[in-house]
Amino acid sequence: MKKSLVFWVEQYFYNPTLLQKLLSTLLLPLSWIYCFGMFIRFKTSKQIDFGIDIVSIGNLSVGGSGKTPLVTALALKYENVCVILRGYGRDSEGLQVVKDRDKILCEVSVSGDEAMIYAHKLPSAIVIVSEDRKKAILKAKEMGAKIVFLDDAYSKHDIKKLDFIIDVKTDNKSCLPSGAFREKLWNEKEAFVLKENKDFTRLVELKNKSAKMSLVTAIARPSRLDEFLPEVVSKNYFEDHYSYKKEELEEILKKDKSDSLLVTYKDYVKIQAFELPISLLDLEVKVEQEIFDIIDQYRKK
Repeated sequence: MKKSLVFWVEQYFYNPTLLQKLLSTLLLPLSWIYCFGMFIRFKTSKQIDFGIDIVSIGNLSVGGSGKTPLVTALALKYENVCVILRGYGRDSEGLQVVKDRDKILCEVSVSGDEAMIYAHKLPSAIVIVSEDRKKAILKAKEMGAKIVFLDDAYSKHDIKKLDFIIDVKTDNKSCLPSGAFREKLWNEKEAFVLKENKDFTRLVELKNKSAKMSLVTAIARPSRLDEFLPEVVSKNYFEDHYSYKKEELEEILKKDKSDSLLVTYKDYVKIQAFELPISLLDLEVKVEQEIFDIIDQYRKK
């Protein structure tokens, strides 16, 4: 998808113009049909108990919500952990073990950027990418995991698990294509909704700061970074999961006459091998104890 179209879609879902609001209204009948189909899918799903503790962190809307730092913060508190995710943006298919308990086993092109973040930030955890989460759970059990964290798996209604949902602020609560919601929070399904600055707080550390920095990032809804940004020479946004080329980053440094590129960890794992000057905007979260209490109570059942 072209970059301009990606940003148009993000604007349509989260900061729509008057024309986009009109389009959203016209598409409401299609949203009702889509949402009803998702409800039928939910109602006809039969849960599988894998005999292992499974915790899902997800969001109902399309686009970024900050799942990765939240899953990281939760997973760091437990032993014998495995993190499982689909692996968006990777150049591979099927099940891939990105990291065992000891070492990283593949390149970022194979794992995808988010999985590689987990591989870097969770030194003792197993990390697996797979379109089929059930196969990945079985692989995690085979590798000795005792608790699995699923990144973005609310919609996997056929897996018995504890569900957390990150509340993403938007005035449009409609399902696709009128609104940003992939699915609704069904009344019949238990899930805990997590609110920023109540259940968790974002923490930002600026590493290797330089006098002149150019922001370069390929995350969904990059305007989310604005409240954490230091002064930058320019803001360069690429589509989510974009695979950078060294030459285009060198051109930004040259054009801006900057000392370094300011990136998030999601960008860092993809460009560290280029050996360019990098400043890192490292986003983490502090999770309230009540959330760990919910997980611990679930594990006792």
